[in-house]
Amino acid sequence: MADKTLFITGASSGIGAATARKAVAAGWNVGLFARSEDKLRDLVADLGDRALALPGDATSFDDQAAALKTLSETFGTVNAAFANAGRGTSKGGAEKGEVDDWQGMVDLNVMGMLKTVKAALPYLKPNKGHMVMTGSAAGRRHIAGSVYGATKWFVHGYAGNLAEEMKEWGGRCTVVAPGMVNTGFFDERKPDKLQPDDVADAVMLALNASELNDVREVFLMPRG
Repeated sequence: MADKTLFITGASSGIGAATARKAVAAGWNVGLFARSEDKLRDLVADLGDRALALPGDATSFDDQAAALKTLSETFGTVNAAFANAGRGTSKGGAEKGEVDDWQGMVDLNVMGMLKTVKAALPYLKPNKGHMVMTGSAAGRRHIAGSVYGATKWFVHGYAGNLAEEMKEWGGRCTVVAPGMVNTGFFDERKPDKLQPDDVADAVMLALNASELNDVREVFLMPRG
């Protein structure tokens, strides 16, 4: 486990920050990518020398490519990437939804994730590395009019396709699909739902799997 390096998008809070903490505790180096430079700096101050702040916008391929280059140069390698950045919509459904809002969400949830994959694969391939993506229970069932859910259906479908591509050179791809998680995604706290640490544990479960174990999906739901 020593000296492995993980790139995380959406790393400044919630699931991304929790995963960074779990990864560093397990001996990984982490590259923390998000728009909020101040939050990244604070997180790095907590995590220490194994963490690197990489401010940038996940909808920009150039930002992600530059961040991965810096991460690789700093720690010598990149073994895994976690495409975690995502967002919802302010108004749900097809009738009440707003086109510009959909566009921003699709740009991040779909295109941003694809840009993470594209930017990371040149670093992962030499290491038989691992791509992890944040899916959702909303990407496993139909929800009335949910455009957000449809973006997560895309993530789930693409993760399976990418897993088939990556296995040709020994790589692995996992989609982590949580139900409701108590993060800033919601206006009100959800203390009886999954916590960011629960999802981070699922990410680490996949990353720590034996070389014989190709964990394609981890699906977790709150008991409350």
